[in-house]
Amino acid sequence: MTHLLFEPLTLPNGTVLPNRICKAAMEENLAVQPGQLPGEKLFSLYQQWADGGAGLILSGNVMVDPSALTGPGGVVLQKGTDLAPFKQWAKLAKSGGGQFWLQISHPGRQLYKSLGETAVSPSGVELNLGKFSSLFAPVRALEADEITAIITRFADTAELAEAAGIDGVQIHGAHGYLVSQFLSPLTNQRSDEWGGSLENRARFLLAIVDAVRARVSKGFGVGIKLNSADFQRGGFEFEDARQVVQWLKGRGIDFVELSGGSYESPAMQGNPQEEAPSSSSEKREAYFVDFARDIAKVADMPIMVTGGITQLGVAEAALALDENGFGVELLGIARALAADPALPSHWESKQNADVKLPEANWSNDSLKALATMALTKAQLENMAKGKPPGDGGWPVKALLADQWRAARRAKRYRAWRAAS
Repeated sequence: MTHLLFEPLTLPNGTVLPNRICKAAMEENLAVQPGQLPGEKLFSLYQQWADGGAGLILSGNVMVDPSALTGPGGVVLQKGTDLAPFKQWAKLAKSGGGQFWLQISHPGRQLYKSLGETAVSPSGVELNLGKFSSLFAPVRALEADEITAIITRFADTAELAEAAGIDGVQIHGAHGYLVSQFLSPLTNQRSDEWGGSLENRARFLLAIVDAVRARVSKGFGVGIKLNSADFQRGGFEFEDARQVVQWLKGRGIDFVELSGGSYESPAMQGNPQEEAPSSSSEKREAYFVDFARDIAKVADMPIMVTGGITQLGVAEAALALDENGFGVELLGIARALAADPALPSHWESKQNADVKLPEANWSNDSLKALATMALTKAQLENMAKGKPPGDGGWPVKALLADQWRAARRAKRYRAWRAAS
């Protein structure tokens, strides 16, 4: 079935992806400072992925607001930003024949205290990460006019991305970031038009989609990253995700990527507070595929699934359609492409069929998630320097090095914000 992975896919906007493999978003934190712009490290990194043969390459988080970054080395694209480095980034990332999209995002309450900003969220509900909660900024609830201003920022960023020659944007509505916070009843306890019923909680996402589509051309791609579930009791559930996908129909969406979890319940790394009731989750391989296949039945756009795909056989099976022709049409692969940036080309030639990922085997889930992310970031750092990815090294060393780099970048970020 390998040929299924390498069949082209025509998106609703009329453009064609050369194959079904997407380099899914990973947090690089490699922006040039001051300015939070793409530079040589990101260029080197994305050139390797372009050469590796992915049909679609998604950037890591590109922030719509300079006061709200998911990490101190995050890229910012807003009105007034110099587009020259973005044009260079696009040229390199598209040089292998695939498309290049920006994942555009706002962290909401998931904002590190070291950045020196106050976090915002629908209702001012603080993160609960036990002793790690102190790493995050204080949170306040958004005012109604601030909500509309953020919606405009998403549209601004999308318009600028198209002007830079980028092929599309993916609105990040998963993993506990701001859009996901609006969708979840755990973090959205508002009593106005933006909270309460699922329809009201989804209003923020739908308003962003409509604002973005109104600013870009028909051929420019617009995608959504959506949680299949929060994997927390009382949170955003699978049936909610199904309904949101139905509301997205007819709005010019080119694909919906299904993932899951948040900082509090990192299901995207296979460590949810509540395990999904499926064999896929138990095996920690393609652990959102079962959800994605079901949601595909009500979608009018391709569904992409991301999470835990490291084996060629699992990737092939994930694309298998049911007897009615429903199923996943696009595969998002993240950490495996940090371990092997040429994985699509290797899989096409039947090589590296089982990618080995670095893992921190620690008992504390939050600390384990941080260390696992640090191991992947160590691989990205190597690639950004033109070196082979390696295995990330020792978890403790990788985590400490990542914290040291983050502290330096946070200091430069604070200086930039003060000067601005």
